[in-house]
Amino acid sequence: MSLVSPDLLRQMDLQGPRYTSYPTADRFVEAFEERDYVQALEQRGTGLARASALSLYVHIPFCESLCYYCACNKIVTRHHERAQAYLGYLNRELELHLAHMGAGQVLSQLHLGGGTPTFLSDEELRSLLSMIRRSFNRVPGGEYSIEVDPRTVTPTRLALLADLGFNRLSFGVQDFDPAVQRAVHRIQPAEQVFELVQAARRLGFESVNVDLIYGLPLQTPESFDRTLAQVTQLRPDRVALYAYAHLPERFKPQRRILAAELPAPAAKITMLSRSLDAFDAAGYVYVGMDHFALPGDALAVARRQGRLHRNFQGYSTQPDCDLIALGVSAIGRIGATYSQNAKTLEDYYDLLDQGRLPVVRGLALSRDDLIRRSVIMALMCQGELQFESLELAFLIDFKTYFATELQALSVLQAQGLVQVGRSAITVTAQGWFFVRAVAMVFDRYLQADRNRTRFSKII
Repeated sequence: MSLVSPDLLRQMDLQGPRYTSYPTADRFVEAFEERDYVQALEQRGTGLARASALSLYVHIPFCESLCYYCACNKIVTRHHERAQAYLGYLNRELELHLAHMGAGQVLSQLHLGGGTPTFLSDEELRSLLSMIRRSFNRVPGGEYSIEVDPRTVTPTRLALLADLGFNRLSFGVQDFDPAVQRAVHRIQPAEQVFELVQAARRLGFESVNVDLIYGLPLQTPESFDRTLAQVTQLRPDRVALYAYAHLPERFKPQRRILAAELPAPAAKITMLSRSLDAFDAAGYVYVGMDHFALPGDALAVARRQGRLHRNFQGYSTQPDCDLIALGVSAIGRIGATYSQNAKTLEDYYDLLDQGRLPVVRGLALSRDDLIRRSVIMALMCQGELQFESLELAFLIDFKTYFATELQALSVLQAQGLVQVGRSAITVTAQGWFFVRAVAMVFDRYLQADRNRTRFSKII
């Protein structure tokens, strides 16, 4: 018997935000400018928030080759000298931050994403981490992670990453099937990934994640079963399983994918259903939102203990905190504000050449935004919301404020996905697989315009 029935998966095959923030990034406005961001930084530098830990995200946009499915902000180039210039601009951006908020703040979470962070040479990685160490007080026991393209590293390079203080790795695998790899222009033998994961274990990395994508060209439920079998044999600490969203009108690389080679919607549902069953049978915990972890992994423990948090990198074990984001297109959060940097390298460099922080859009959250963010994050992370806690924090009557939303939840309650009681909303065990649908009920922007085509599927 399937962990989640295919019929329910088909019913919930909807589009919706991933809620790495609320409001979501598509609501950011250009009216939010550098001066607004500077004000937030200065308030953090002088207020009580200074004593709380920070999270840092650094975006490295460069890739040596193009993966056709990719929707990330990246620059495909074999000119590695471009990375050195980019590091210089990252240093300028970091110095501007320190000028407004002060150096030496506590850093408990670091994530290098891309693009391909391992596009950087060993010396460039050393330089970047030295820059970060000079600027922040990095605490022991923090979460320090980097995204790794298996084609760009060796066991020796992994040893360097460990020496630099990284304790978590995320390998982009997507699919082990050679035909699928050719169709998406990403050839990486399974043996190579197995060797790297084994090396990571020998080196003492606390957690190794593997990314998979279902719905890619030439995939079938049977071919993806083989990949699932290999992954469960590999036994990474965490697995992130994403649905491929084919949006060639928005993402140019996807135009190289033949629509006729994409699996039918029914086949995608079958792949998802079998994936849920395969990871459950292999002993993985469904953490939520496409993420699985072994029971002893910190993410599974945090889920079990009700300590999950969520930020722009997804689920985290670290307490909810401000996020400084460096690099082209990077998105950060300071206090009650969100901000995003310029999306092109030219604009990013130009603003820094002018001595300005490269923020080009963002959002200052309203009181209603803050209330709804609290609701959505409680549901997404703990699967439960106690009315009283929100009423005391925001001085509202929950049932009056959310009368419309509580009525809308009756549909999900009838499906067995959520329970609405006198004093709390609880997501059921079955509902946890569709927690985005529960959160969407409280999204004022989404309910106002009903425009869901901009988002990925919720399962």
